[in-house]
Amino acid sequence: FDDSGNSIVDQKGELVCTFPFPSMPVYFWNDENGKKYFNAYFNKYSGVWRHGDYIKITSSGGIIVYGRSDATLNPGGVRIGTAEIYRIVETMDEISDSLVIGENINNDVRVILFVVLQGKLELSDELVKKIKSKIKSFATPRHVPSLIFSVDDIPRTISGKKVEIAVTKIFNCGSIENKDAFINPESLAQYYSIKSKIE
Repeated sequence: FDDSGNSIVDQKGELVCTFPFPSMPVYFWNDENGKKYFNAYFNKYSGVWRHGDYIKITSSGGIIVYGRSDATLNPGGVRIGTAEIYRIVETMDEISDSLVIGENINNDVRVILFVVLQGKLELSDELVKKIKSKIKSFATPRHVPSLIFSVDDIPRTISGKKVEIAVTKIFNCGSIENKDAFINPESLAQYYSIKSKIE
């Protein structure tokens, strides 16, 4: 679907399921009124499951998956999927993991990249330039982060997914709920510390 809920072909849009399917969950644990379940899948299109991924169905019947639609950045009004940045950064020998978010600032979005470096490497000015150059070369100038920080760990859910939303909330003064779903909630302390230093 596009943002208005129209079915589209040969364009990037939201992956939706318009009929029930065998593997869909029917409720979330400890979600007695179903609010979390509804907000996760049904709050965008009335009565239609929104899976949370951008895809394109081609006219020849193929499907291209672009990554999470709830993990997008909008610097200068240009919509960027975080997976587009991960695909570039995480091929670098110096980087073992990464996380990217958007911070709302001055009526725009500032892209911030966090990297876990290999071994005992440090985030030098030279490495920062190398990261930015590679992102610009393999994507666009809009993909290049304004700030890059070295961190020890990337917050993840118990199932291993990066928790971009939690770090985004830290940098946009939001509250983080359901830390029980994190495999490493202690990792968030470093992001609070970085946030306090750049304010």
